[in-house]
Amino acid sequence: MAVNPSLVTIPNLLTYGRIVAIPVIVLLLVTEQPILRWLALILYLAAAVSDFFDGYLARKWNQSSPLGRMLDPIADKLLVGALIVAFAWDGSLAWWDLIPALAILLREIFVSGLREFLGPKNVVVKVTQLAKWKTTAQLLALTFIFLAPLLLGAGMVAELLLWIAGALTVITGVQYFQTAWPYLSGENE
Repeated sequence: MAVNPSLVTIPNLLTYGRIVAIPVIVLLLVTEQPILRWLALILYLAAAVSDFFDGYLARKWNQSSPLGRMLDPIADKLLVGALIVAFAWDGSLAWWDLIPALAILLREIFVSGLREFLGPKNVVVKVTQLAKWKTTAQLLALTFIFLAPLLLGAGMVAELLLWIAGALTVITGVQYFQTAWPYLSGENE
């Protein structure tokens, strides 16, 4: 069976790599060894940076594919979700930090469900600039959560960024819901 060349472009390979890296990052993280936490952080940063480059290169080289468009946001959500669960499990998050962490997880699942619901109706929910900032805030918050036990003062920055990310997550979730409401309520049928 021949493989479609559009499935093995560099942008798609970056997305595949990000997905494959997730269990490795989590495994390194939960070993609770500082050197392995540093290694997990380096791998995480590579995965986070690949999120920018897969989309940038796909547009620049005209290598966008349906699979890539589907997998890219899934890879982002898997990375963020897996790390939130791992950080909650290993005690990196205080109990009050579970509030924005849960908001992030619930919103990501909710928006994915909205997109799945709206897809057959040929409604595309565009990614807003604020949603891009939300993703950036989430990735920065996770970076500083990694660093919290390794660098003095990183914990305070991590907590602040997590709450900012949580707030942006709720705001963008409400925006997506408002966009979808006419279809959910039956007003557009």
